[in-house]
Amino acid sequence: MDKAGGGEAPPERQPPAATVKSIVVYPIKSCRGISVPQAAVTSTGLRWDRQWLVMNSTGRAFTQRVEPKLALIEVEMPQEAFTEEWQPTPDSHMVIRAPGLDPLKIPLGTKHATVDDVSVWEWSGSAYDEGDEAAEWFSSYFGKPTRLVRFNDASEIRETNPDYAQGYKVLFADAFPFLLASQGSVDALNSILKEPVPMNRFRPNIIVDGCHPYSEDLWKTIKIDKLTFLGVKLCDRCKVPTINQDNGIPGEEPTEALQALRSDEVLRPSHKNKRRVYFGQNLVCKESLSANDKGRIIKVGDPVYVLESFPSSDEVPA
Repeated sequence: MDKAGGGEAPPERQPPAATVKSIVVYPIKSCRGISVPQAAVTSTGLRWDRQWLVMNSTGRAFTQRVEPKLALIEVEMPQEAFTEEWQPTPDSHMVIRAPGLDPLKIPLGTKHATVDDVSVWEWSGSAYDEGDEAAEWFSSYFGKPTRLVRFNDASEIRETNPDYAQGYKVLFADAFPFLLASQGSVDALNSILKEPVPMNRFRPNIIVDGCHPYSEDLWKTIKIDKLTFLGVKLCDRCKVPTINQDNGIPGEEPTEALQALRSDEVLRPSHKNKRRVYFGQNLVCKESLSANDKGRIIKVGDPVYVLESFPSSDEVPA
């Protein structure tokens, strides 16, 4: 395992490996993200990220894998919601828009009755039901019974997989609190694609620039501002990156190109081939375990310092 900087100057005094280019928060799972200039880091990821989900009549979460129309749902939050100490007032709303429907307003300061048996992958628990108006809006859009629910942080905990990150937790994200990807990686992928794909196909929270393509694969410990993030698992990709986020139509790429470039066989030859492809690095934040949440902010323009690296992609958890 390599320590960046060896016995020289502390990593923070060396040139940064990259810079935070953009930060994206996805308030509703599988819907469009919001690009923000800064975001507060909470015990479960970026504040507001994947706090809501759309579920079917049996409580199962909708994702773009089965409902690609989720890609067309836009979410708007008050701009000040992304500052550190902001709290919602009775007038604070999340506004949701979709083709063919009037905007839907969801109060941010109101928590409704709970509904049980909400499920995301192997987890199930209770969530706050956002009410009949929201249910009718989403049911109209999807043409089937659908409800919008909010994570019940008062009584529920979704833990990350302890094989990769013990003691951390998420809301409705698939598995980990943060996903980081570099602009260099997308640029390198696009250099071999007939039609380039934008970063939004990969739905990261933290986009960095200024590093070599795919160098984020090897980042074991990094620092963004004062916060320490651990790279805990390469992100294996499902069919969502093949879905055009502007029209909700799936295609073949970039998965076919990733199969040639970024498969188990290529990146992790000494491991059992899981027949997966990888893009981006899942992270946890060490400071999110602390009860003191003051000053936990990341901003566009923050330098990224690599404190510790994996020797090769073959040794990165995946």
